[in-house]
Amino acid sequence: MRITIAGAGIGGLATALSLHAAGLTDLTVHEAAPEIRPLGVGINLLPHAVRELTELGLADRLAAMAVPTAELAYFNRFGQPIWSEPRGLAAGYRWPQYSVHRGELQLLLLDAVRERLGADAVRTDSRITTLTHDTDLLVGADGIHSTVRAALNPTEGAPPWNGLVLWRGTTVAPPFLTGRSMIMAGDGTQKFVAYPIGDGTRINWIAEQPLPGDAPDRGNWNRPAEPAAVAAHFADWRFDWLDVPGLITAAEAVYEYPMVDREPLASWSGEGVVLLGDAAHAMYPVGSNGASQAILDARALAHSLATTGSTAAYEENRRPATTALQLANRQQGPEVVMRLAHERAPLGFDDIETVVPLAERTAIAEAYKRTAGFDPAVLNSRPSWSVTR
Repeated sequence: MRITIAGAGIGGLATALSLHAAGLTDLTVHEAAPEIRPLGVGINLLPHAVRELTELGLADRLAAMAVPTAELAYFNRFGQPIWSEPRGLAAGYRWPQYSVHRGELQLLLLDAVRERLGADAVRTDSRITTLTHDTDLLVGADGIHSTVRAALNPTEGAPPWNGLVLWRGTTVAPPFLTGRSMIMAGDGTQKFVAYPIGDGTRINWIAEQPLPGDAPDRGNWNRPAEPAAVAAHFADWRFDWLDVPGLITAAEAVYEYPMVDREPLASWSGEGVVLLGDAAHAMYPVGSNGASQAILDARALAHSLATTGSTAAYEENRRPATTALQLANRQQGPEVVMRLAHERAPLGFDDIETVVPLAERTAIAEAYKRTAGFDPAVLNSRPSWSVTR
């Protein structure tokens, strides 16, 4: 089977590695950019995605460049703790959770593809613009502005904006809390996220709030913003354990991104064509799922093609799961605990148990893990998607 992959992002490169591992080696990755550079900032890889990368033989490389997340903790806008839980191995998973620079992860995958499939397996400055191709399958892994998706759905238009804007940056700063904590603070409208990447001395952060007017450059992660202007929105967010405006102001660069997603599709496929990753199911960056879900897609697609010769099982497995996740993220996913705490105690609280009881917080967290596919018991016992050749 001859396969063309449109897009050399995390999803496209993971697909190439997954297909190769499953014995499908007649493939080429086409990337529109003239050069693949380590762009972007930090992302989180959840244990289900780390499992798939581990089974692709990348565990040691990944561990060498990533911070193993120790805990996820939620706070209100005053820095008061709402909910925290261990993550990765400490939470009973067989695989860690990692915080990593997106661009560095992309280069790791690129190097592995070229090592295993050859230097010519990835072709840059090569944009796929039509569904007409000379291979058996075209995989559209070309992101939220996918030309493959647009060709399958020509009337869809631009991704819808929900009125919120994200600012993202990294700052060299001292560690906070455990030194491997991922924190989210907010009130359901404004939100601040931070976690260490690299060697742990660089803090990746995301600031979020509503923005009046229309949203320019929807889906563009590289629109620059002024750090001081962003910090002004969070001027009084100084906690005993983290200086939010100080962290923002000290960033080397800040990028603005209107929060957009895509409507769930009734089908991801056409004649000899299938979608994957953000091209199939772009979702709000809630719950650390964007890159992780693309990696799951890649492995599920390779398993489907290798075992059945078609994409039907892939779409049957992945489309309902990601549709549920897209919709859950529109409702704030597990981050809803911050909104609930604000609605019930807008000026703060003395005892979180009287505001959002532990049973309610636990139920929210566990429900989201099931929806996103990383319930620890289910993930630890699920059969591998590797294909024995």
